[in-house]
Amino acid sequence: MSMNDKKTLVMTAVLGLLAAMPALAADKVKVGLLSTLSGPGAGLGVDIRDGFNLALKHQGGKFGGLPVEVITADDQQNPDVAKQTTERLLKRDKVDLMTGIVFSNVMLAVGPTVFASKTPYISANAGPSQYAGEQCNPYFFNVAWQNDNLHEAVGKTVMDKGFKKVVVLAPNYPAGKDAITGFKRFYKGAVADEIYTKLGQLDYSAELAQARAAKPDAMYIFLPGGMGINFIKQFVGAGLSKDITLFGPGFSADEDVIKAVGEPMLGMFNSSHWAHDMDNAANKKFVADFQKEYGRLPSLYASQGYDAAQLMGAAVRDVKGKIEDGDALLKALKTAKFDSVRGAFKFGNNQYPVQHYYLRVITKDSQGRVTNKTLGKIFSNHADAYASACKMK
Repeated sequence: MSMNDKKTLVMTAVLGLLAAMPALAADKVKVGLLSTLSGPGAGLGVDIRDGFNLALKHQGGKFGGLPVEVITADDQQNPDVAKQTTERLLKRDKVDLMTGIVFSNVMLAVGPTVFASKTPYISANAGPSQYAGEQCNPYFFNVAWQNDNLHEAVGKTVMDKGFKKVVVLAPNYPAGKDAITGFKRFYKGAVADEIYTKLGQLDYSAELAQARAAKPDAMYIFLPGGMGINFIKQFVGAGLSKDITLFGPGFSADEDVIKAVGEPMLGMFNSSHWAHDMDNAANKKFVADFQKEYGRLPSLYASQGYDAAQLMGAAVRDVKGKIEDGDALLKALKTAKFDSVRGAFKFGNNQYPVQHYYLRVITKDSQGRVTNKTLGKIFSNHADAYASACKMK
């Protein structure tokens, strides 16, 4: 036997021994929090990050008794940047869990890499239809909603209120298309015009002229972050609010948008699965402590970041800190009981939430603040339309 053959045999034996050795017990949990922290969508990522960090603080900086290291990174709302950063988080930093992505096109870009690494991803926002249906994945969990859901709730509301002719507007990217699909699933009146804009667009003069020409009695928009802020200012400034009732999902009418736009938003209806006036103990603590910590009311994005950390903590607790047991961790994530700020929480078979959706209106509260007030429930225990195509049990 040659020297090279002996070396090969020794190396094979060593590798075999290493493979047979049990995984070392984790001494901490490493979380990769990749989110949009710059540009027009930065407010959304900042809220997710701040909500997540508040939940971690509430848990004493630990998940299930293990110290937590959060590695935060900015995806710049750019799929290519996100893919490169994801590679670094997985290969160099060796994170155990990931979260934070806001935009669905970014999530779809990094999903294959995350899933191939067998790293659980807990989405605190992006809920693309692809991962809810045939491409559902055991490593993808969503604690927010499926993209269509809030739009379905508004579609039902606009229909119930008797509006006959609507213009719909959304950015031309996966979540924008899911938004219009969801709205039209429950709104069966006339859609006078369907307008798709560039993602990140901030000037809507051409679209407002197009909407005015259609003469609708209502308009539905899905424009998160800086897009929604600019659109609503321009919509009111152009005088369209006199003749057209504006509707949106919570993304386009939440605290980040209200803070920037103010009183022109009074009377705008929107849908959400969560609200800061929800009457449960976990939510009251979250809202009060978020205001103390950050000096502002939390948005739905912050609530989702908080719940993502709550789920992680509960799952690590349930596996008694043995996060190296991948199968046990996946099972724990799917079944973990935790104090969600929206009350009871449960996953459907596709690991997206089955939950209630509410109607909110922007009004002034007892302190004179322009903010959302919950009016009532639109859907109870509502699942998404794609779950039946998911083959996971």
